Amino acid sequence: MDLRDRLRRAALSRPGVMLVALPGATRVRLELEAELRRRGWPRRESPAAADLLVLAGERDPLGEDSWLDGIWEGVPKPAVRLAVRHPGDAAAALDTGRRLLREDAGARHDLAPAVPPPGGESTAGQDGRPGGGRGERTDDGAGGHHDDGGDRDDRGDHSDHGGHSGGRGDPDGRGGGQESGHGDSSGGHGGGHGGHGGGHSAHDPHEMSEPAGLPMAERAEDRDGLTLDRLHLPLGPALPDWPAGLILRLVLQGDVVQRAGTETLPVRHRKDPFWDEPWLRAARGESVPRSEAARRRCAAHLDSLGRFLAVAGWDDPAARARRLRDGALSAEPGDRLREDVVSLARRVARSRALRLLTAGLGPLPAAEARAAGVSGPAHTAGGDAYDRLLVWLDELGRAAGQFGDERPLARDDRTGPRGTLDGAAPPSRGLLDVLPGLLSGAEFAGARIVVASLDPDIDELTAADRREAAGV
Repeated sequence: MDLRDRLRRAALSRPGVMLVALPGATRVRLELEAELRRRGWPRRESPAAADLLVLAGERDPLGEDSWLDGIWEGVPKPAVRLAVRHPGDAAAALDTGRRLLREDAGARHDLAPAVPPPGGESTAGQDGRPGGGRGERTDDGAGGHHDDGGDRDDRGDHSDHGGHSGGRGDPDGRGGGQESGHGDSSGGHGGGHGGHGGGHSAHDPHEMSEPAGLPMAERAEDRDGLTLDRLHLPLGPALPDWPAGLILRLVLQGDVVQRAGTETLPVRHRKDPFWDEPWLRAARGESVPRSEAARRRCAAHLDSLGRFLAVAGWDDPAARARRLRDGALSAEPGDRLREDVVSLARRVARSRALRLLTAGLGPLPAAEARAAGVSGPAHTAGGDAYDRLLVWLDELGRAAGQFGDERPLARDDRTGPRGTLDGAAPPSRGLLDVLPGLLSGAEFAGARIVVASLDPDIDELTAADRREAAGV
């Protein structure tokens, strides 16, 4: 082994990880984030910088998620793709990924469940290794996927080692690679976009074509009557610090958002949204301690706070918010955790720079919020992104004060972290409905902060009847 190989193997002992979360996999995503933090493995914001592409959740069995293949094609060698579908499998999956990277730094490994092409056959044995080999990528004659034809365990990082000639639904093989957002001079992340192959086109039928896969700008009058280029730009669904499953389509002129629209990836599982579980269980008659609900509310707001602060460019308290979030979801003693949560909330509330950066972005008066079906913190704030942040901080303090309350949660208490759970629509539906209006006319640099200040939970948008799920 020469020096170059030794250095490569040493570097891969702490591989860079790009984590992509799908709707319905919040618990798995949280477990992966906590495990990566414990190991000290760096997170990567783009495929080009990653060694491991880790998917939290289950791929669409009909192959409607071709944008994932585009991201995978953008990961340079050596590369491993992992799919973690169940809580409890994160550590083993990451161990497997690192082992494969270090065993053969020149091979591409694919441990994500792939969707076989029509008529495609698997060459994988029971252990998931194509032809009994070491798991290198394998292509059939058409360059399609190989699915695992053996008896698969159906958990965690099941291995089909599928190869890809390009993004599915992308005949040029360009895929739908992701550009990550970059911070602007004020510390806000101006954007970047996740590409969408297949069913997620970035343009309307009347718009201009995409030579070489690059979107061309149109020309139109801006708000000052000047004729400027108009660019159609999608954000998501694989951006870092972004609501899982959200796709935001912007029309930009210069740095101003002229129009915005939202799409969401489907939620594959008809089960209680992770953040709303305690209240939905209590509504169905289960005995749920108030302390459990308080910890879940606290963790939900800390998760949103971590995303908000990361987008604003304040990384240290963002990391602290996520550590405390994991503590709230674990058995960490309540007294010490309460002190740390209150301390963080005070530090964030005192930041003058954060107030200057976020004040005035996405104003949502309480009357407009109520008319749109928005409840929870966004309605209570009745103001801009900074006002919504302050409501989170206030609710963090109140939730932390209930960590020791073991009385049962009232059955008619149906107010989750994002709002009322027994309304005609889930709370996040209202947040998505008001989002385009909040972005129209805003500067592009503030768009991601507005999204983070609402932080809709796509897991809530299930096909199940929400009022039935809430026990009414």
